[in-house]
Amino acid sequence: MEYQIMINKIFRFLPAMAVFSALSGAAFSAEKEVNIAYQTVVEPSKIAQADGEYEKQTGWKVNWRKFESGGEVITAVASGDIQIGYVGSSPLAAAATRESPIETIFIAAEIGEAEALVVRNGSGIKTPQDLIGKKVAVPFVSTTHYSLLAALKHWGIDPKQVQILNLRPPEITAAWLRGDIDAAYVWDPALGKVKESGTVLANSTEVAKWGAPTFDAWIVRKDFARAHPDFVTAFVRITGKAYADYRKNGKSWTSDSAQAEKIARLTGANKADIPGLLQGSSFPTLDEQASTRLLAGGTIKAIADTSLFLKEQKKAERVLADYKPYVNPLFAKQAQ
Repeated sequence: MEYQIMINKIFRFLPAMAVFSALSGAAFSAEKEVNIAYQTVVEPSKIAQADGEYEKQTGWKVNWRKFESGGEVITAVASGDIQIGYVGSSPLAAAATRESPIETIFIAAEIGEAEALVVRNGSGIKTPQDLIGKKVAVPFVSTTHYSLLAALKHWGIDPKQVQILNLRPPEITAAWLRGDIDAAYVWDPALGKVKESGTVLANSTEVAKWGAPTFDAWIVRKDFARAHPDFVTAFVRITGKAYADYRKNGKSWTSDSAQAEKIARLTGANKADIPGLLQGSSFPTLDEQASTRLLAGGTIKAIADTSLFLKEQKKAERVLADYKPYVNPLFAKQAQ
């Protein structure tokens, strides 16, 4: 009915040829628009985002929306407000376990020193055991939350012995500056802020060696992927191209480079920190994305292992028998 009313109004005010032009243009615009959730993580595809490459190469209107945590992204994707989103492996595993209508299409980063547990100078925390009784902030259901719990398990510390506070990165920065917390496990730009008056007690490279690796990923709603496979393939291809450029020319992405300026503008990180932050994670190329090490096998196991750990920590109620439906390597293969 609304569609017919719109047609009648247009016919009243426009010549016939203009009518058909307006209708086709409206349909094109409505069909080719997507909401994408990004986070303030330092990674190569921020260059393509800053340069408008996703829009230029697809012809789509992209509404980029910034989120502070993967848990918030998952909620927005599940509601249908977001079609493609950037999340960490922990919220991804939690969402898959809840059987959310999502699938993983690109491994954005294999996390290392880009995420770390920092203790405040003067807090009295010199060793892991000194964390007992202290206030440690972390965004719940995030990769850093997972890493914190894994680190405590490695150190033989019951999480109940630590005052673990659920704060988003901007809230962590504010609480740190007020002196309200003793430690924080977080990523940039908050990580850079707390490092200014703190000391790294552990980072995610070490936690990975203890048996709990973490990664970031791009996910898509399954219904959107089915309806628009060409856009999803193009999104993966453009992202992969940005990663290949970094792998080839990353040494030139110095703190005073155009790349550092663009990444800093989108993330809020200090330009001087950008090169080191990029080196703090590994960024898989398209060939690696589609390999059995990642989307064609390894990622499925990693999500299952993460889900099992979350269940052991009473952060998830169950573990699915198979997580394959939540990982799709086809777009990476087609993007090659």
